Parts: sequence; C-alpha cells; structure tokens
Amino acid sequence: MRTVTGLYDSYDDARSAVTALEEAGVPSDHISIVTNKANGVDVEGQGSYAGEGAGAGAGVGAVAGGAGGLLTGLGMFAIPGVGPVVAAGWLAATAAGAVAGAVAGGAVGGIVGAMISEGVPEDEANFYAEGIRRGGSVVTAKVEGSKAEVAQSILSASRPVDYVSRRTSYQQQGWSRFDESAEPYTIEQIEAERQRYRRG
Repeated sequence: MRTVTGLYDSYDDARSAVTALEEAGVPSDHISIVTNKANGVDVEGQGSYAGEGAGAGAGVGAVAGGAGGLLTGLGMFAIPGVGPVVAAGWLAATAAGAVAGAVAGGAVGGIVGAMISEGVPEDEANFYAEGIRRGGSVVTAKVEGSKAEVAQSILSASRPVDYVSRRTSYQQQGWSRFDESAEPYTIEQIEAERQRYRRG
C-alpha cells in the first residue's frame, strides 16, 4: 500500500477530494480527512473522540467506517500544537489514539507520527501538520501501488496547496518543522493565513 496526501486551504475542496476518491472506488476506511475546527465544519450529533486511551482512536475508526461514506463519520478531538480538529478515517483514529496515549505518558508523535507510520516522509508529515495548524485540511488515502497515480491525480484535481511553494513560504517565515508544544493559531492568525494565500 502507498499513502497519497494533499493539503487544502478550503475544506470544501478537501471534501470534494474525499468524495472523488470514494467514487473512484477507494474504500472509505482507506481515506482520512483532518481539518482545523476553525473551518466551521458541523459535527453536531456525530460525537467527540477526545476520550482517553486507545478507545478514542477506535471510536473514530468505527464511525468513519460506517455506511454513508467517510464524511458521515466526522468527529472532533484536539491535537497538541494544532488545537481542535474535525476528522474521520484511519489517520484520525491513529492520531487520536497517539494523542490520548501521549497524555497518559505512552505513545508520542501525534499526527506527525501517525503519518510517518503510514509511509509519509517526515518532512512532508511536518508540513501537513503545520498546514492543519494554520487552518487547512489534509486528505490522505492508502491505496495499492498500482492505483497511487490515479489517487494522486484525484487529489490534485481538487485544488490542493502547491507543496513546494507553500513549504518555501513557511520557511521564509522562519518555520522549520511542526512544533507540538507551540500555541495553536488563533482565529485571527488563521484568517491572516487565508488572506495571504487567497486565490483569485
């Protein structure tokens, strides 16, 4: 299996990518979405996955794998350095479990560790976590190697952030890697980020 990933400034674009992956035959339980809560995604009635221990991660995975597609399983939990996120799928389950374990003194690594464990290069995992911190949405899919190119094309068709230029921009602002101990971005900081990168 290979993991393909895209960062989106717009939650709507990320949601379109998830839908397109599902329509192309990628199973919902092989797809994940994690978006900053500042995007205003409604999870009312769908629950929170901020419980302690591995049960938190199991809850996300169980709901996300249900009927109706990945997006019906959105839940909320907090990521150190990011703050509240709305998420569904295997990455959310892994990250929620790692966060809960870290709080209890066990596993460490949070969302960056969760991505690395599934084959996302460390530099990219740090970038994607920072993108979520700054108000973005990340979509990941685990696919057979032969389908990786198609899955990446689907992600690329939904207006993702250009990895190279955005990473360069972050670095020009003094960023080098995601810092779990950093304060989450405020709504005002996230809005400033959106203005900085707003597309015409």
